[in-house]
Amino acid sequence: MTARLRPDAVLVQAVIAGALSFAHLHDLAEAAGQDGWKAWAYPVSVDLLLVAAWHRLRSLRDAGEPSRSAWSWFAVALAASLGANVATAGLLDLADVPDWLRILVAGWPALAFLGGTLLVHRPTTPIASDPEPEPEAAPLPVPVVERATEPGVQTAELPALPVPEPAAPAPTVTAPPALVAHAQKIAADHRTRTGSDIDAETLRARLGVPPALADAIAAQLV
Repeated sequence: MTARLRPDAVLVQAVIAGALSFAHLHDLAEAAGQDGWKAWAYPVSVDLLLVAAWHRLRSLRDAGEPSRSAWSWFAVALAASLGANVATAGLLDLADVPDWLRILVAGWPALAFLGGTLLVHRPTTPIASDPEPEPEAAPLPVPVVERATEPGVQTAELPALPVPEPAAPAPTVTAPPALVAHAQKIAADHRTRTGSDIDAETLRARLGVPPALADAIAAQLV
């Protein structure tokens, strides 16, 4: 299925304006002594610099970089285009072009080449700055103690060493007398059957008491 071409008013207006500007630039270049293909190359050079500067301007603004250079070249190309349109509107005698205009037209290729080169070869990515070093943590103060010295003798101050706290005494376990008497019977029965003294582990199993209490009862049986 063939797509239908729909006329766009903005596109038509752009084509008409571009054609008129192109013709005015050609006429001015031809009047300034640039004949033949050179007169046709001037409008192309001006319009290309204008488009390149606008494209560069948008790229720099999207990247968040300064766009003063792109604005400058855009203004230069726009002034060249507007100047040619105004000059060919009857304000300038194209049969007798002044010398300063001939100089401007003759020097335009070098100016356009310089502008295009600067617009193309300027980097767009910003240079990443070095990260700031993190501040170092301040060292903790070390307590020092002074030692008594003899007069006239200098000694270095040494850091105080931490003194370990004394361990708490283990609680004493006291066995009830009735439980001790019952344990003595179990120990006598064990000695009769096995011929040896009963140990703390066997005594704990027979009495069903905690290990600490069984050790305390076994110590009383010795």
